[in-house]
Amino acid sequence: MSDILTDSGQKKYTADEFFSMKSEKNEKCELYDGKIMSQAMPSLEHQIIGAELYSIFRDFIKNKNGKCKALPPIDVKLDDYNTVVPDFLLVCDTSKLDSRRCYGAPDFVAEILSSNSENDLITKLALYKKYGVREYWIISPKHRKTLVYFFEESSFPEIYPFEKSVPVNIYGGELEINISEINN
Repeated sequence: MSDILTDSGQKKYTADEFFSMKSEKNEKCELYDGKIMSQAMPSLEHQIIGAELYSIFRDFIKNKNGKCKALPPIDVKLDDYNTVVPDFLLVCDTSKLDSRRCYGAPDFVAEILSSNSENDLITKLALYKKYGVREYWIISPKHRKTLVYFFEESSFPEIYPFEKSVPVNIYGGELEINISEINN
């Protein structure tokens, strides 16, 4: 049996092959259409925003006795050839989780732009929409703006400056987050 090749002639890896190689490499990488892509290490600002989002969502869920799980970056297997590592994710169907990763689309994803912004703005946007992520935030510290895609209502984003509170649509706006308050 011969290897499946990508359009560029490289071997097309499956998610299972990727997971076994990833544990050996011990580096941040993702799988897009069978192609392994290394990711830049996030900046301190990037890490702080992600950690604060996690805390805000975790506390909100606890206070509401919610069933969703707020999670820091973990592998998300979307299909046999696409695996991503969102900066922050929220999973309401906890049967999608095992002790290592998420299988299927999270309900909410936030990506914080860094040097690999094309992945977040184009590749991951298409994947998240295709596989059923309900809400996708792209947070740009450089431009001090957050793009919010609420795919259940529109394919077009709402754009919020950091100083304006952003409603979390999957919670009907009951939770709002002001990025400038968590990024100082």
